[in-house]
This record gives sequence, C-alpha cells and structure tokens, in this order.
Amino acid sequence: MILVTGATGLNGKELVRQLSAKGVAVRALVRDAAKAADLAALPHVEIAVGDMMSPETLALALSGVDRAMLNSSAVPNMLEVQSSFIAAAVKAGVRHVVKLSGIMPERDSAFRFARMHGEVEKRLEESGMAFTHLRAGEFMPSYFRQVPSILAKGAIFLPMENAKIASIDIADIAAVAAIVLTSPGHEGKIYPLTGSEALTMAEIAEKLSAATGKSIRYINVPPEEAKQAQLANGAPPYFADAITELYAERRNGGEATVYPDTAFILGRRPISFDEFARRHVAIFRGEQPAPKI
Repeated sequence: MILVTGATGLNGKELVRQLSAKGVAVRALVRDAAKAADLAALPHVEIAVGDMMSPETLALALSGVDRAMLNSSAVPNMLEVQSSFIAAAVKAGVRHVVKLSGIMPERDSAFRFARMHGEVEKRLEESGMAFTHLRAGEFMPSYFRQVPSILAKGAIFLPMENAKIASIDIADIAAVAAIVLTSPGHEGKIYPLTGSEALTMAEIAEKLSAATGKSIRYINVPPEEAKQAQLANGAPPYFADAITELYAERRNGGEATVYPDTAFILGRRPISFDEFARRHVAIFRGEQPAPKI
C-alpha cells in the first residue's frame, strides 16, 4: 500500500489522481475527510484521516503501508510536521519514503524553507528507511498568484530583475513520484526536478501573452515593494518574509539550472511553460478560478 500525505494539496491531489489512473492502490492522508470527497470518489483510493503532528492519529493510516510520499504545506512548523511523520513511519515499519523537497535544500541557506527541507532530508536519511528525495524547482502553478495583477493591470510584478528560473509543472512532479513509488531502483537516489527551459520573467510574460491573446508585461519591482504588496493582499508576515528570502536566492541564480532528471525518469520531454499556459488559459484570462496554491 502507498500512502500519500498532504493529499488535498495541489501536489498530493495530483499524485493521488495519477496513481488511481494507473490502477495502484493508494491511501490519501487528510486532516478533514470532508475536503477529500473528490479523491474518495476515485477508484483504488481510500481516505485516511490523521494529523502528521499527532502521531497517535497515524497508526491506522500507516497500517500495511510499505511506501509513502512525504509532502506537506510550507508552514512555519514544516520541520516538526515532517519529522513527526518520519518517526511515525519508522514505528509503523514503512520501508521506503519519497520526500518532495526543494531544489535548494542547503541547511545553511538564507531561505528558511530550504533549511527545513535540508534538515528533513538528513533526518529521513538517518531514519533507517529507504529514501528518495525529489528536489522540485518552482511550480508552474505559482504563476496563478499573478492572475489578479494580470487582469487588473496587464502585468506581473515580481522582484526577479533579469534572472532566469527553471520551473516545472506539478503534473510532471506527480508523474515522477508515481514512477519512483511503483518501480524499483530509486532507493537512496536524489533527483533534482525542473522543466526543460530556464526563463526570465519577461519571457514568462511573453508566453502568457501568446496563450491569452492579451498583452502582459513584466515589471521588476524592489523586494520590499513586493513584500508589502503580499502583506496588503493578506499574506502572513512569516510567509511574506520567506518569499522575500526565496526571491533573493532566485535572483542569485539559485533556481536557474535545468536538470535532465525529469526527462530521464519520464522518458519524455517535460511539459513546457507554453503548454502549461495554454492548458490553463481560462485561469489566466480570469474565466475560471485558480486552485489554491
């Protein structure tokens, strides 16, 4: 049995869908079953209710599980949440844990979530279970956050200067995870996952313009201005500070490298940003609500 944590999140939900489509028995770990009705309706999927920060709630969820996908939200206590799950998985006899990590998991990084990912990776490696780290770059759906400014001002406002970033679609991350979870030979491996191209924000704006048929510009803004805009839009101060740290790393080229691992594992070219933009054009035109990122 495969357990997927964070199953109602964007990445977890996509992985559950892909495993279901493959006919693989999968258990989706959620905190609220009411939010997982769409997953419960899928074939080969069962819902388990539990909280990774409360190990006593995980016994039934982990019963009979030999492989697990470790994925959780970027929250201030992410290190504690994922470490708690690792301890529970060890106790339950899970054989192999695949962790969705970050592309920059340095434990001395200036970006707080990179530090957390790095520490969780270390704890997983020392747990005695087999591990695989999927170090994913920027998620393409993160550009859904730019839809309000695209609709209101025909522009995306980001503190990226002319730096490039190699983003990846979550469908490709899930496809890689599904392969790693259902085939041998991935134990002890670390896979940096990106798309096949690194783009500047001006190039992103051009591709969104081509997909939507509307003129969309990229406007570089100072980091502090970007942070204040996030706070004004309701972002918690902790998250706004973290994103400021992340963009500083990106301006320094922290996510500009294109890696071959995605294509190698999938046996095909990763989804391009052009393809992603065309597939979700209704969102970028404001005709369809964007999923929560």
